[in-house]
Amino acid sequence: MSSADATAHHPVGADTVEAVVRAQLSKALGGRRGMLEAAVPTLVFTLSFLPTRDLRLALTLSIATAVVLLVVRLVQRSTPQFVLNSLVGIGLGALFAWRAARGGGDANDQALAYFVPGIIYNVGYAAVMVLSIVVRWPVVGFMVGSVAGDPTAWHEDKQVVRLCRNLTWLLAAPCVIRVLVQLPVYVAGRAADDAGPMIAILGVSKVVMGWPLQIAALAAMAWLLSRNHTPVEPAKPAPETTG
Repeated sequence: MSSADATAHHPVGADTVEAVVRAQLSKALGGRRGMLEAAVPTLVFTLSFLPTRDLRLALTLSIATAVVLLVVRLVQRSTPQFVLNSLVGIGLGALFAWRAARGGGDANDQALAYFVPGIIYNVGYAAVMVLSIVVRWPVVGFMVGSVAGDPTAWHEDKQVVRLCRNLTWLLAAPCVIRVLVQLPVYVAGRAADDAGPMIAILGVSKVVMGWPLQIAALAAMAWLLSRNHTPVEPAKPAPETTG
């Protein structure tokens, strides 16, 4: 193996699991800038669409915001991944609202429909996270492994698996909380004669339980990683072969 290959598979020289995971997880999540870029356009869409019920205005404002962020990324020649992710979220919400309008739905129906993709996403995300923990291949381990250059080697160390399991629980927690709050409110809104209060609750919860809740979960992950008490198990030597 060349020195370049060795560096690719061991990018962080650290004597604790937490230090390794902290560095790799930061890269995988995109840091503060990536989180802001993913959140701001969606926030603009939500805050403009809910009070005005004007789908075209909300799309124009949110897409314009995303385009500005995208141009900055392109000028700086850095990855536009997180801006593009936000555009996908906006597009799905707008599509559901548009379909509700085409189906004869009023402004309340369109507003409720806008929240459906987010609820579906959170259900799916939480299900994948929890399932990965149940089968003992926590998702955070793959995030770390993919950045480190070996997607599955982390699973050989029980301490790494244990840490990644706990981190995956924390990463899944915001999605679980959103579903527990938003799904009953959405169902109640569909059944209510006046869905206005339910839409307001969904709007507030989408903002409050969006990146603020995600940042809280990441802060909990950072606290767990800051404990720095799990030593990295040394790699097992390869068995000797007789010639």
